[in-house]
Amino acid sequence: MGAMPSVAMRPRPEALRVTEIFYSLQGEAGTVGAPTVFVRLTGCPLRCHYCDTAYAFHGGEKMSIIRILDRVGEHAAKFVTVTGGEPLAQRGCLTLLSSLCDRGYRVSLETSGALDVQAVDPRVIKVMDLKTPGSGEERRNRWENLNYLRPHDELKFVICNRQDYDWARTKVSELKLGERWTVFFSASYGELSSRLLADWILADHLNVRLQIQLHKYLWGDQPGR
Repeated sequence: MGAMPSVAMRPRPEALRVTEIFYSLQGEAGTVGAPTVFVRLTGCPLRCHYCDTAYAFHGGEKMSIIRILDRVGEHAAKFVTVTGGEPLAQRGCLTLLSSLCDRGYRVSLETSGALDVQAVDPRVIKVMDLKTPGSGEERRNRWENLNYLRPHDELKFVICNRQDYDWARTKVSELKLGERWTVFFSASYGELSSRLLADWILADHLNVRLQIQLHKYLWGDQPGR
């Protein structure tokens, strides 16, 4: 009989650094208003000027995937959103996404699109945030990710000003985004009026959906809501 592997050689269960796990209403995207469990992973390589989750850049608690699944299971929810930060910055995020799908949840991933999404489980709804010039991170857009999106995936543009709107409108037209996926335009909270953005969309007859961050209107900037 061969020697037992040493402790150092034994495979370790994957773990992720988690900022928070909470139960709330989905505030954005296609399942807006639905009771949802959110798993917010720690860390992000981007620094968008309007970021409202900078508290997730550092710290967090290291948790095994099994423990995360148990925490999610404490809530009677059909929907689970894995968010950040940038969740794909942690390699174990891919395993977590697949594990959640295996348990029968409808799973969405909120990602900046700056990291490769090719390996994301095809059952997951990818909500990819394309960065406008006003975000300060336009150069980080990984446009080849569009090749790995499926019809159920969604795109989001956070619009800071008229320049952002014109840029996003051009991208939607040039890349025929609205013909391939649901596209959301969202006004940067506290920076651009949603009503003004609505007027621009209607004036240009754009094939996009106006998105208002429901959770901000209900609870403001309160973390974990």
